[in-house]
Amino acid sequence: MSFEEQSDFARQVADLNRYGQALNSCETVDEVASLTVEAVSLLFDFSYATFVGVEGTDARILTSTNPALSMGDAPSDAVAEAIETGKRVVVTGSEAGVGSGSDVTATLAVPGSIGDDVVVALVIRDTGIDDVGDGYVEPLEILAAHAATAVSNIRSRRQLERARTDLEKRKEMIELYDKLLRHDLGNDLQVISGFADALSRDLNGQQREYAEKIAAAAESSADLMERVGELVSTLEREEEPEPRPLQSVLTTVVSSVDDQYESLTVEYDPEAFDYSVYGGDLLDSVFTNIVSNAAVHNDGPVTVWLSATEQYPDEIVVSIADDGTGIPEEIREDLFEMGKKGPDSDGTGLGLGFVRALTESYGGTVAVSDSEHGGAEFRVTLERV
Repeated sequence: MSFEEQSDFARQVADLNRYGQALNSCETVDEVASLTVEAVSLLFDFSYATFVGVEGTDARILTSTNPALSMGDAPSDAVAEAIETGKRVVVTGSEAGVGSGSDVTATLAVPGSIGDDVVVALVIRDTGIDDVGDGYVEPLEILAAHAATAVSNIRSRRQLERARTDLEKRKEMIELYDKLLRHDLGNDLQVISGFADALSRDLNGQQREYAEKIAAAAESSADLMERVGELVSTLEREEEPEPRPLQSVLTTVVSSVDDQYESLTVEYDPEAFDYSVYGGDLLDSVFTNIVSNAAVHNDGPVTVWLSATEQYPDEIVVSIADDGTGIPEEIREDLFEMGKKGPDSDGTGLGLGFVRALTESYGGTVAVSDSEHGGAEFRVTLERV
């Protein structure tokens, strides 16, 4: 008999939804684990219940009513299989228990996934049944899905808070350097520039050329300091992220960049970007900087493809891929650091640092890899509404 055909189906659905609402109110993953195991114990007549948390490739038991298991243990082979395949696993008979001498006769491991990623695994073991039918499996899958959503939301909030904290620290350091540069080094550069100009008027030949180069270097350094100061001021003015229409933002960006660079072709379907994402007033600057880089750092015509991919229930990934010369792997790690730039770049190295700072302030991330078109692919991940 299926889950829906059971006489108490309506009651079980109501109970599961009530626990689902409670799980989404939890503040920590441990709270989700404890409440989920409590729900299994109260709603079902199983001997033992176990909650496994999965983060990346690491899977650990967070709580269990089984005395043979401890918090922090790695899951059993059956549970590991459920996590790897994303499908339920049922084990019966002598193989169902944990360790030798176990009286467990049936084990069911149910993964809870967000998209293609398993976030949790809910495991029940019983000493009195020989098989696990849909009457057990289906409600447990619903509960596991509720738990996975709750854990994913908690981790997203944690990532957002960490990003904001990291951004605040980064801004504090930039502000400190900005003050030191503008006050101390700025004064020194004025002195250097003044004396270099005076010397260039009194010298001839190669000596005059050297003096002119000193003056030019001092002016370039002063200009760089001014750019850093403008960047700091911009970040300080940026408001808290709020919902913004991604389609509208990108349509404006594409139109602006198309008009500015004749060598650039942008393949863009506005309908594919019908999402609302969290961002500030400068969200368009993130995409403008990346898209225009394809034209600036490639010789000759270049095409950029924009695409969107849903990731988890609350994230969207905007991919900006081109068919240019690409970015050498050895410089990718430092590409988003303030002041870092490629060996052939004539820029200041602030553009992509600015992109990362803004993206992280919105609770997102930015990364770069090889494009399937032969160039570079930037991936901007943002929280969506």
